[in-house]
Amino acid sequence: MATVVGVRFREVGKIYSFDPGDLVFRRGDHVIAETAKGYEYGTVVLGNHPDNAQEEDPERKKIIRRATAEDEQKVRDNKDREKDALMICRRKVDERKLDMKVIGAEYTFDDSKLLFFFTADGRVDFRDLVKDLAAIFHMRIELRQVGVRDETRIIGGMGPCGRPLCCHSWLPDFVPVSIKMAKEQNLSLNPQKISGVCGRLMCCLKNEADTYAYLNAQLPKKGDLVELADGRQGEIVEVNVIRQTVRVFVILDDDEREMRDVPASETVFIAHRKKGQPSQMKKDAMAKRERPERTERTEGTEEPEVPEGSGSGGRSRGTRDRRGRGPGGRKSRQPQVQKKTAPRSGGRRSRQCGRP
Repeated sequence: MATVVGVRFREVGKIYSFDPGDLVFRRGDHVIAETAKGYEYGTVVLGNHPDNAQEEDPERKKIIRRATAEDEQKVRDNKDREKDALMICRRKVDERKLDMKVIGAEYTFDDSKLLFFFTADGRVDFRDLVKDLAAIFHMRIELRQVGVRDETRIIGGMGPCGRPLCCHSWLPDFVPVSIKMAKEQNLSLNPQKISGVCGRLMCCLKNEADTYAYLNAQLPKKGDLVELADGRQGEIVEVNVIRQTVRVFVILDDDEREMRDVPASETVFIAHRKKGQPSQMKKDAMAKRERPERTERTEGTEEPEVPEGSGSGGRSRGTRDRRGRGPGGRKSRQPQVQKKTAPRSGGRRSRQCGRP
């Protein structure tokens, strides 16, 4: 099994594996390693350790040597030069009126290349800018467009928790974060509370995602019908993941309602509430609103009792007024008599004339 060394080239970045050869390194040592960009100055994060890969990588780069005091001084000088290069690049961008924001500059260890990092909403034509910078620094110029997460990692800052940003202090790679993690942790879905400085979901949501996924797997869901230890049934209205307890809405024998906080282990699952079906509490509230309406309708349809022998307006029961209305003001139905007409002769009206 091959022996490798873990090296990091930036203060916070990805760890790469290199072949140490016959040298032995410890954590914190500075080395000069061969990379695709040339020779680079890095820091050992993981000392000599066996490679977990089953097959040896023939393309693995090697560590050239240990870093000397001259190498460390050169790195410090490059840091100072990067600040001046950043100011010059920003000034040239303003002169060219380019829609881009330059956020960082970086010299390679062998002074073969100068990299500038920038952010922009879309594509930017910076060919003239590269020519201006190459004429000033007399070396190869490379511009790289990065996203908002990489911008925050390069610039740094303080997070909502009051501590330095994870991506700038210790997080080596960005992990995928989804809104589902915030829902499982019962966090507010307000974007201002679950978003970081970069405007994306906070990376720390991933830290406890596995723990909450394990705890939620052992809990019933909100709206489920369960049976308690005393045999009563109820509906879950709230779930506490940390304490592993649930709040159950129970209906007693005397038609009274009660809220109980019980451990989730003391409940027995019965059935899930169907999607779109209202909860038991909502059903009770709807029933209470319907009861007064039914009572008012029933009272409004009742007719006053009329004593026998007395009618409306002092008339006897069964008599009708001039408009043909009976008791209670209702119009009585009378049989209609059809008028008979004499048949017409020949089907036509005869004309009368003045002749005798």
